[in-house]
Amino acid sequence: MVLFFKKELLAFFPVKIIELTNVDFSLRHFLLPLMRGLRADGHEVIGVCAEGALLGAVRAEGFRIETPPLARSLSPAAQARAFLALYRLFRAERPDLVHAHMPISGFLARLAARAAGVPRVAYTCHGFLFNQPGPWWRRAASLVMEWVAGRCTDVFLTVSREEAADAVRLGICKRPVAIGNGRDPAIFRPDAAARARVRAAFGVPDRRVVITAVSRLVRHKGYPELLAALRDVDAELWVVGERLASDHGEDMEPYFARAGLGARLRRLGYRTDVAAILAASDIFVLPSHFEGLPMSVIEAMLCGLPVVATNIRGPREQVEAGGTGLLVPPADADALRAALLQLAGDAALRGRMGEAGRAKAVREFDETIVLRRTLEALQDGLL
Repeated sequence: MVLFFKKELLAFFPVKIIELTNVDFSLRHFLLPLMRGLRADGHEVIGVCAEGALLGAVRAEGFRIETPPLARSLSPAAQARAFLALYRLFRAERPDLVHAHMPISGFLARLAARAAGVPRVAYTCHGFLFNQPGPWWRRAASLVMEWVAGRCTDVFLTVSREEAADAVRLGICKRPVAIGNGRDPAIFRPDAAARARVRAAFGVPDRRVVITAVSRLVRHKGYPELLAALRDVDAELWVVGERLASDHGEDMEPYFARAGLGARLRRLGYRTDVAAILAASDIFVLPSHFEGLPMSVIEAMLCGLPVVATNIRGPREQVEAGGTGLLVPPADADALRAALLQLAGDAALRGRMGEAGRAKAVREFDETIVLRRTLEALQDGLL
């Protein structure tokens, strides 16, 4: 009864909440639905991230966006500037809650919020960097950062169940909440009209098998293995996405240049009609080396596509191997080739897996359910 009364009070006394991430892509595609939900509950919501072209759509919905110099960089000078800017922003705005996302921006924001006297600090982990392949020192530094920032966090959320378990096991947080990820089943759905329209625009016959990947063009998304695997698969590959200006690591362009797929490779770049592209596809593939709980897999499942993904944290919580798709080891082009060959050659199997995937996604990854779970966790943190 007391908890219910306190929640009712929040409706009469709305609070100021800052939603913070590193780049405009994350804010536009990951945080915006949550910001809408918080505003619908009567709270004042401010978005914070580095300036970018995709913020125009967010501002058009009436949200105020602050753009301190956040950098996806290990430069001490750049991160010191970002920390100072965040500290000054939090002191000036005096929010009731700062909700941070992504590893580096989340680390800085939580420390700056605590130093600025913000009453409540929340964090959503979209993937621990210490679980990402890389040098031991970088993984160790990431673990130390998460442990330190965990001491400054009142509400600790993860998108995957495995990383909630990691947080407990490694002493980062005693009571993390695995909230999942979600997309709108009314937007991402099987759509025969969209399929016909997109394929007609691209000049692709309906019976031609199309395999689609949606992600940033970075090494850990597994593009070298994917391009190698497709050489022996009788299908087109549609690649949706681009490399962000702030992305680091190996350039993928040389791999695309020597892929040898010719007209079977279609580079679509950044798209605002991803739902239609997926509806026009037959198979979705995401051969990542590291993920949180990828939205793209949820979108594909909602569109009724079988998914080929790697057996890593995140995707293996989404894909039921043999039921809604196939799981392969990361960085294994041969296993990826075999999985894609199996699905490309069996339309009935694709149909069964796609239907099962859609049902699972509606049941577990509906955006409305996930948002309400997130909103309740954040509001509990304010009480």
